[in-house]
Amino acid sequence: MAGIPPEPQTTDTEPLSLVRGDAAWRLQRAIGLIPADGLGIGRRAIGLALFTWLPIAIWAWYHQSISGIRTAEPLLTHFGVHTRLLIAIPLMVVAEGMVHSIMPRLVPYFLSSGVLPPSESGRFREILRGMLRLRDSTLPWIFILGGAIALSVGTPAMASTHEMDWARDPGTSGLGFGGDWFRFVGRPLFIAMLIGWMWRLILFGLLLRRISRLPLSLVPSHPDGNGGLGFLELFPTMFAPIVFLLSAVMASHWSHQILYHGAKLLDLRLSMVTFVVVLLVLFLGPFFVFMRPLMMAKRLAELEYGALVGRHGRMVRQKWIESLEVSDAQGLLGAPELGPVADHITMFQTVDRMRSLPIGKRALVSVLVPAAIPLLVVVSLQIPIKDLLLGLVKAIA
Repeated sequence: MAGIPPEPQTTDTEPLSLVRGDAAWRLQRAIGLIPADGLGIGRRAIGLALFTWLPIAIWAWYHQSISGIRTAEPLLTHFGVHTRLLIAIPLMVVAEGMVHSIMPRLVPYFLSSGVLPPSESGRFREILRGMLRLRDSTLPWIFILGGAIALSVGTPAMASTHEMDWARDPGTSGLGFGGDWFRFVGRPLFIAMLIGWMWRLILFGLLLRRISRLPLSLVPSHPDGNGGLGFLELFPTMFAPIVFLLSAVMASHWSHQILYHGAKLLDLRLSMVTFVVVLLVLFLGPFFVFMRPLMMAKRLAELEYGALVGRHGRMVRQKWIESLEVSDAQGLLGAPELGPVADHITMFQTVDRMRSLPIGKRALVSVLVPAAIPLLVVVSLQIPIKDLLLGLVKAIA
């Protein structure tokens, strides 16, 4: 990776992708996995899945069907292997396409929406340039690769875990070719790609943190309920494939424990809830950096809009209830942008309902739905789908 030159940076046009141009992208481009134009999502997703899984499947089929050698447990019963190689790795490639499509369209919206005033455009572009330098740095990916190898290959206990029973050659203490392929090829690639996505999530959080420290021009009466930051709810969508694959990997492990080792759903309940909470913190936590500016804007607006509504209401009372001559030097009573008393009340209620976090239903759904789908499969192993659906309908009703 160290010898791969970085892509030319185009920060003046303000798009920012967490994917295109980083060391992993440059390496894949150098060896021909990524074409000169585009990201090669389809061919990489299918190619990497077959490259990691097919040799294991052929080895297992040959041993059981041709040679008649039986392992401690068949490969088919170890759902985690198939989930990691056939679902997780392709989804991590698909997620690259989603992030590359969404971020360049949404990041410039900080300026075009007016959330950042034009006077801050220079500092905003400097933040983007800094993020591009971090994204294109090779050193983090060297650590990512080293960590993946250490976790997969350098862990002595890995070869002796129950999860590798499918790969043992009977009569020996070692692994067969399929086990070695998973240990030295498939699993390291899966872990490296997963840690790489955690690094990209860190970059995303760092980007939001730096932007949140700029003087934001928030509008407390904005109908999105977030002072104009409502568009941030679109960002979690790009991480939905990562949430789904993480949930699928955990669900595959729990499903194997239930079906083949007598685990009970009640015993896994705490682990499942904890896992979902961790996902929410990981993928929605970066947005908490906007809590302070939103809270400050709301507190100030409640005073300012409260004073405005109060002045307007007193003048209306003096004119129409007390029949007094009202001095309206500021034209408050006739201002068309303020409208009648009802509009003032609505405006103040909008300010009062302003959220201190740019996290609403859309952001929650973007994380909870992909997390829940694999977990519902686990639950259905001990609770019939019919009863599960009826329980959900009753809970909603």
